[in-house]
Amino acid sequence: MTYPTQPTASHFIDGQYVEDTNGPEIPVIYPATGAVIGKVHAATPEIVELALASAKRAQKDWAAMSGTERGRILRRAADIMRERNHVLSVLETWDTGKPLSETTVADATSAADALEYFGGLAGSLTGEHIPLAGGDFVYTSREALGVCVGIGAWNYPTQIAAWKGAPALACGNTMVFKPSEATPLCALKVAEILSEAGAPPGVYNVVQGLGNVGAALVQDPRVAKVSLTGSVPTGRKVYAMAAQNMKHATMELGGKSPLIIFDDADLDSAVSGAILGNFYSTGQVCSNGTRVFVQKGIKDAFLARMAERMGKAVIGDPMDMATTIGPMVSERQLEIVENYIRIGQEEGARLVAGGKRIGNEGFFIEPTLFADVTDDMTIAREEIFGPVLSVLDFDTEEEVMARANATEFGLAAGVFTNDLTRAHRVSAGFEAGTCYINTYNLAPVEAPFGGVKASGVGRENSKEAIKHYSQVKSVYVAMNPCEAPF
Repeated sequence: MTYPTQPTASHFIDGQYVEDTNGPEIPVIYPATGAVIGKVHAATPEIVELALASAKRAQKDWAAMSGTERGRILRRAADIMRERNHVLSVLETWDTGKPLSETTVADATSAADALEYFGGLAGSLTGEHIPLAGGDFVYTSREALGVCVGIGAWNYPTQIAAWKGAPALACGNTMVFKPSEATPLCALKVAEILSEAGAPPGVYNVVQGLGNVGAALVQDPRVAKVSLTGSVPTGRKVYAMAAQNMKHATMELGGKSPLIIFDDADLDSAVSGAILGNFYSTGQVCSNGTRVFVQKGIKDAFLARMAERMGKAVIGDPMDMATTIGPMVSERQLEIVENYIRIGQEEGARLVAGGKRIGNEGFFIEPTLFADVTDDMTIAREEIFGPVLSVLDFDTEEEVMARANATEFGLAAGVFTNDLTRAHRVSAGFEAGTCYINTYNLAPVEAPFGGVKASGVGRENSKEAIKHYSQVKSVYVAMNPCEAPF
């Protein structure tokens, strides 16, 4: 089986595709069929060295360009990405199994938005003048960090490659990006497009591999910054590695986010929000609102409407534009979800709808709705990363806020209510980095995205990301003779 605009080798280094078949083979599996549609090779130590040396060599000259020049290249890459949205979306579907109806509007388009946004910001990155008493003053400049390492997750491979690359490059850094071994294809196209848009060789490199390759990149002394999107356990390991050498770090990790629905909420809007927060991308989204707290007055109506709407989902061939839910990304992830569904039933949750594997080909599972879930159940405490929605009921705002925040995670949270005062009060009370009122799971590049507590440190997107890919230098200027006590 072939896939569109196929990358021609496993790695992209110093402006060109590079292959080294001495690296362990990583199969590329199409989740809709389970078929192997290609292969890449994990990076050998020689490939890792080639990528880091290339990024280090290119960084000073890239940083020396004006921000406007760098921004022009990023914006050109965004234009190319939009022109090729269809083939990039098809590739994303082959890579992840997500429906083409989704990838067409949510993946390469989001990556292009990031390239365009940070391309526009690149020329505006300036310091400030700070006047002091007696005529002295301080001026500041915002400088690149150096070589950055990005480590991607498998759920949004094109988007994450650009979310990390765009702000890094805008600030004058270079990047070595390692995609997930489960979805190795899309980041290569991001690198290829950036090169075509005019990024000098070595500015954006992609190497394949598993955890050992990521560790080699993170621990290399030439690397100044590490940005990971992944699970909390992986984040703890990577963050500790970065801390050993005082590297800058951004950790965008998982969650068990609360979605609170009050009885005055618009029912269909709330159901739509819960669908977006649990079943989009077959539930494989880190910010998903998987603990859906429904006030008791509308619990039965909510469950009935949700079950009805779930029955309208079209599960099947991801390449069919009518399909709204595709397979899980891998057989392993499917098994994890099936195990959580079994545990949920064993611990007393009521299975309202779904929960069964579909067919013998590919990694499909029905969207799953549980009711009568309690806070101490495993499915209410642990991140499942699949299409499993747990409904917990509540009486009062005070009660539900205490329960919503009783978790180690703090990535996202949402509230549905027609009481605007309560909506803002609840959002202020959430212990989460990204909150939603009467919607869920939108992530525009203009807004910061990230978590608190175990869900991570730092922010992706917006002007906040610039702070995480640059550092400020202060220069004190004396306008008077220098004096000393002796």
